Amino acid sequence: MADATIRTEPLPEEAIPAPEGPTQIIDTDYEIGQDNISYRRRFVFELDIHNVVFSVSALTIVAFTFLTLMFQTTLGPVFAAVRDALTSNLAWFFLLAGNVFVLLCVVLIFLPLGRIRLGGPDATPDYSRLSWFSMLFAAGMGIGLMFYGVSEPLGNYTAAFTGPVFENGVRTDWSPLNGAPGDTEAARRLAMAATIFHWALHPWAIYAVVALSLALFAYNKGLPLTLRSVFYPIFGERVWGWPGHVIDILAVFATIFGLSTSLGIGAQQAGAGLDFLFGLPSTVGLTVFLVIVITGIATASVIAGMDKGVKRLSEANMALAFLLLMFVILVGPTLQIVRGFFLNLLAYVEYLPALSNPFGRTDDNFRHGWTAFYWAWWISWSPFVGMFIARVSRGRSVREFLIAVLLIPSIVSTIWMTALGGTAISQVVNEGLSSVQDAALEIQLFEMLSHLPLTQITSMIGIVLVIVFFVTSSDSGSLVIDTIAAGGKVNAPVPQRVFWATFEGLVAIALLLGGGLAALQAMAVSTGFPFTIVLLGACYALIRGLAAEPR
Repeated sequence: MADATIRTEPLPEEAIPAPEGPTQIIDTDYEIGQDNISYRRRFVFELDIHNVVFSVSALTIVAFTFLTLMFQTTLGPVFAAVRDALTSNLAWFFLLAGNVFVLLCVVLIFLPLGRIRLGGPDATPDYSRLSWFSMLFAAGMGIGLMFYGVSEPLGNYTAAFTGPVFENGVRTDWSPLNGAPGDTEAARRLAMAATIFHWALHPWAIYAVVALSLALFAYNKGLPLTLRSVFYPIFGERVWGWPGHVIDILAVFATIFGLSTSLGIGAQQAGAGLDFLFGLPSTVGLTVFLVIVITGIATASVIAGMDKGVKRLSEANMALAFLLLMFVILVGPTLQIVRGFFLNLLAYVEYLPALSNPFGRTDDNFRHGWTAFYWAWWISWSPFVGMFIARVSRGRSVREFLIAVLLIPSIVSTIWMTALGGTAISQVVNEGLSSVQDAALEIQLFEMLSHLPLTQITSMIGIVLVIVFFVTSSDSGSLVIDTIAAGGKVNAPVPQRVFWATFEGLVAIALLLGGGLAALQAMAVSTGFPFTIVLLGACYALIRGLAAEPR
């Protein structure tokens, strides 16, 4: 690395602004796009792809999709076995890695390194706080909150209230920790603490580590906005060769399968909602049709670009989500929700050490089937969410960035889970509505809303939110994958973005036909494991990069 200096001109063909003020620029002979294959015919077709990263990623994903569709009847058990093997044998590794990411972020908030500004000491934010928060939150986990907002708190409560169940000396229940058998209030507290554990600090710390690393090395050190740049302190100039190729290819795989998992889950819930409202049979055919429709909308948004597409959709979606949230709070058990928010946060703090402990636990089903899967899913999303957050976070200080990315979404997730999940638990406990508890996972949101006023309207809003949340995720994910596959170019030709958006849908269809939810979960976990190793290396590189910055 060179001494602190000021760059006044951006690199050729680089849309990333130059650092403003003294930063620690990395001297390298590498130029963005030097390994790319370019083809341009005006008004006909444009191509600008990284020779190795795009070729290996695209061909592998095309081959995977084709083979899964060809052998869909035989691959279902294989996908389920892969998911179970990875989550059961590597749960300790995922939990340990998640703890590392949280501790790193918390330490950086309090260290003097937190004063460093992304983009240089004189950089100013590109977006207002409202737009910034809307974009990072909608891309981060919006569709998951819709699917699991009712089902996870309610499922945790039911399992915790029942308590541990043993068959032939083996524990078979899904209760977190040791449950709270027969104790309604204790079971509610444990259920909400376990839910918040999966949706608060840990997932957002994963996103924050990736986003902060990318932003630092792109905006302050002048390297391409791609995952390999983060590893320059480790590999040096070799990062432009095969070590970097492997990192970027893994990032593409993780992103495409993480997005496909979410698209499949979201389409299943949207189909269940249409069945609930209009009696349309929730078949695989309807789910595939919805995947095609959602992918088409996402592709149109991709073509529109960041400011016209992602930004507007994210803000509109956050407004709709806020309306649904406020409706549930006002017409549901309002006082219980407000009181529950604070009690649930206290319960989360109380149970956090035990829930994050990777060793010496007996709640294998919960730890493997819930926590390990979630951590792998968040990690598989982290390249795309991290790069997207990095692209919209220039001008923020490290401290402001980490506080916002960790705390604000965690608080909103807690409010959301408390309102929707808490209302569902109240319907079961206080009103005896077993229909909510007995419904399938994808229908529990609509079943809960059916016991509140304006069911038709709120359920339709729920379906729209599921669709648009994925559109924003697919939109921003396609932009990010294309940036990686184009060697770090942030303004690559539109046809490449269309290719990635299309294949997100095709992979989701292939996985749905080849094994359903088990196949979706298997691919998220399979790509999440190797990328966890990559992220642990990124933690070390991030510390070295921050330590070298002038402050």
